[in-house]
Amino acid sequence: MYGKIEIIGLGAGDIGQLSLGVYRKLKSGKNVFLRTKEHPVVSKLEEEGILFNSFDDIYEKYDRFDLVYEDICAKLLESALNKSIIYAVPGHPLVAERTVQLLLERGKHQGLDIKIIGGHSFLDALFEAVKIDPSEGFQLLDGTILNSEQLQLTNHMIIAQVYDSFIASNVKLALMEKLPDDYDIYIIRAAGSKNEVIKKVPLYELDREITLNNLISVYVPPVKNESILYKQFSQLRQIIADLQGPNGCPWDKKQTHRTLKKYLIEEAYELIRAIEADDIENMIEELGDVLLQVMLHGQIGEDNGYFNIDDVIEGLSKKMVRRHPHVFGNVKIQNEEDVLENWEQIKRAEKSSLSPASLLDDVNKTAPNLLRAAELQKKAAKVGFDWDHPKQAWEKVKEEITEFEDEMENPNHNENLQKEFGDILFALVNVARFYKINAEEALFLTNEKFYNRFLYIEEQVKKSNKAFSDFTLQQLDVLWEEAKKKGL
Repeated sequence: MYGKIEIIGLGAGDIGQLSLGVYRKLKSGKNVFLRTKEHPVVSKLEEEGILFNSFDDIYEKYDRFDLVYEDICAKLLESALNKSIIYAVPGHPLVAERTVQLLLERGKHQGLDIKIIGGHSFLDALFEAVKIDPSEGFQLLDGTILNSEQLQLTNHMIIAQVYDSFIASNVKLALMEKLPDDYDIYIIRAAGSKNEVIKKVPLYELDREITLNNLISVYVPPVKNESILYKQFSQLRQIIADLQGPNGCPWDKKQTHRTLKKYLIEEAYELIRAIEADDIENMIEELGDVLLQVMLHGQIGEDNGYFNIDDVIEGLSKKMVRRHPHVFGNVKIQNEEDVLENWEQIKRAEKSSLSPASLLDDVNKTAPNLLRAAELQKKAAKVGFDWDHPKQAWEKVKEEITEFEDEMENPNHNENLQKEFGDILFALVNVARFYKINAEEALFLTNEKFYNRFLYIEEQVKKSNKAFSDFTLQQLDVLWEEAKKKGL
């Protein structure tokens, strides 16, 4: 059977901020627990003979704050067995107090009576200290668990619980992912008390300016410089909306899903070229071009009232979670093959309601044909329609080449010759599949190799001050071999 916990806020700093009711309760109460004694009010209360139990020693036991808070919560629940206790925290109990949230959550399940007695929040003092209006847009963040994805740069941001230089370093790194190293921020100590200190520092100095202190917060002013906001997804979304808006670009406004198809294919191949060249700078640019295509389609969908980019992101997020039950669920896997098998099973279950006429209907008909050939073969292989050994697939290539050669002897071979040549390509893709070679990528690499070697030939011809027609095929072939020896 549990007793009762009364949770009291000690205010932002000065003892004068305590209400008379809170003061009397602290002075007359027994079984008073403090999250920390590192608060200006506590020393004043101790001078008046008020006794406390502090959890400061727990902070030394763990290297993670979530474990500290869990331990404090467990000890409070244990102490509340069959008796009433008082738990006092800095500021207001419901502002940036994780232990209070844990108590409310656990206490509810255990039938514990919990009463919140408000205190003066440090936020009021902070707003006053840095002279901001939170109605302009305000974000309160916990420095102990901060990550860059939480940051809303166009809002006033206050980062609480920056207790020491280690937390300050993590906060600095998170901010520097989105902000320039020299962006001006403010360190506020003991806001609202007579010991209040406000110091403006460049972001890179943050962890050098903070030492162990329980009353430090960091204020980050809203970003006004648009160039800084270019890392924000919301900024990109607005740029695309403006381009396709009434006063936007004439070319962008004319585009449709269909007119953009060719550009998506082109940009995907440009990205592949950058990847194959290990060109990181170009990869960044080409990934941006691929993302641009996605954003343009999303904006067209939004303008037409069918969908927007949020729907695309939501659908993708749900699919990734659904198709990775070994990460987001309880499914156990042994290796990569299990992952792929799970993926296919889930995919089949998702599409079962559509009742396709053929197993092959799932294969994209608009995909590049070498890719489509490989996918058609994989689908057929899954139901047993496949060679047992790659040698059999290679024999099929030889058979198709023979049929092509026979057709070459046919004086009316034009149409059939094309079909037979297609059969050779299809059979070669089958061989590639057995050896886990992506035929599309293999041909891409060969195209690049041909391009680079022919470029070398062109350069040598230019250096000779002659025309191509002045060279024999044998001479050009010598240059080709030179390019080959150079690793081109």
